[in-house]
Amino acid sequence: MFNYISGETIPMVAFIGVMFAFLATCFFIGKFNQYLPKDIGRDYAHDGKLSAGKPRGAGFIFILVFVGSTLLFAKLDVEVVIYVILIFAAMMTGFLDDASKAPWGEYKKGLLDLLIAIVVAMAYLKYNTNTILIAMTGTTITIPTVLFGILVVILVWTAINVTNCADGVDGLSGTLTIITLMSIYIANILLGVVDEHNYIILLFVVCILGYLWFNATPSKLLMGDAGSRAMGLFIAISILKTGSPLLYLLLSIVLLLDGGLGLVKVFLLRFLKIHILKNVRTPLHDQVRKVMGWSNTQTVFRFGIIQIVVSLATLYAIYLL
Repeated sequence: MFNYISGETIPMVAFIGVMFAFLATCFFIGKFNQYLPKDIGRDYAHDGKLSAGKPRGAGFIFILVFVGSTLLFAKLDVEVVIYVILIFAAMMTGFLDDASKAPWGEYKKGLLDLLIAIVVAMAYLKYNTNTILIAMTGTTITIPTVLFGILVVILVWTAINVTNCADGVDGLSGTLTIITLMSIYIANILLGVVDEHNYIILLFVVCILGYLWFNATPSKLLMGDAGSRAMGLFIAISILKTGSPLLYLLLSIVLLLDGGLGLVKVFLLRFLKIHILKNVRTPLHDQVRKVMGWSNTQTVFRFGIIQIVVSLATLYAIYLL
């Protein structure tokens, strides 16, 4: 749509796009959630059985709304279209797993995530440089292309999987993703990054907000892998577009620790026979609920507060530069 409107009407179209994305998400989730697969409850998760019978895979709906909103209201170029296709692909791999009677194996999902990560790296390197900014110091570093591509693959694969692993408490992964994405949005402004991706971030955020309308405790439905994997991918793409990908370590620190420690724990035990964190349940949201006695609401609020504090400190440090 941006290709066919005059400059003075762009702000109004942008406003309409954000409102459309939110309202369409609420409408379609409310209208069609009964057709989603039903959750069977997870024996290994704390209170996992409480989710049994709820519609699962709502990410299928809000990601489709995001894709449609982006194609309608964002300024499109080849790079944006590639990323939108990849986000759709990540959503579909998750949704097919959500809808499958026999859950997909870890290796199958990991391989699919790897393929998506490789395509992201190829697309990013084609349309962007391999020079990164260290936002906390203001210095730039040029990384050899092949090494940079490998690091992008690691970043994308990690973001997809830690976000997926952090999805286990009503509203948690969606809330943390919103905090991370809005922190990236502000970081782009502070860094002077003028890019259409900032508007796309807003579209993605309001689609998650539409989902959270139904997912707030006590939830009526779950996003499933369809939502969490697409969210992780979008975070990775967004942090890459800042030109300062190391910001991921701070602006997503809670997601990284909550979902990532479990991945490290399993990897070390399975492949190196090293057992760490023996007395710590992972993901960490299970540790704080089962061992420390936090309620679901306390978990969401406190994890969110921690991420907000870290993000604010990071953003102010960038501002001072």
